[in-house]
Amino acid sequence: MLLYYFFSFGTLVGRARAKYGVKAPAVTGNGHSERTFRVHVNTLEHLAGFPPALFIAGQYWSNALVAGVGLMYLIGRFVYRRSYIADPTKRKVGFLLTVIPTFFLLASALIGAVMHSST
Repeated sequence: MLLYYFFSFGTLVGRARAKYGVKAPAVTGNGHSERTFRVHVNTLEHLAGFPPALFIAGQYWSNALVAGVGLMYLIGRFVYRRSYIADPTKRKVGFLLTVIPTFFLLASALIGAVMHSST
């Protein structure tokens, strides 16, 4: 699902470029196109931390807990995209629904690794 979001956000960037006449390699020139591009890049930035944290936390904690946190992240990405494209000043809720699960999973992974190494 996460990769689906990433690739669908990329498709939205392409559509926005075409609709607003932003020719490659330019990434500026139209506010809507720029916001769509930023959502896509921000999602890429989060791919560096979220999937590894999800995987490692899943090694130590219940699948239901980790999957629930992952679902919150996916909902956050959707909310972030909708709010950022509409009005970047309203992105806070979506951003928090993305960042909090990532930090929770990172902390869970670290705690799980420490607990497991002491046994």
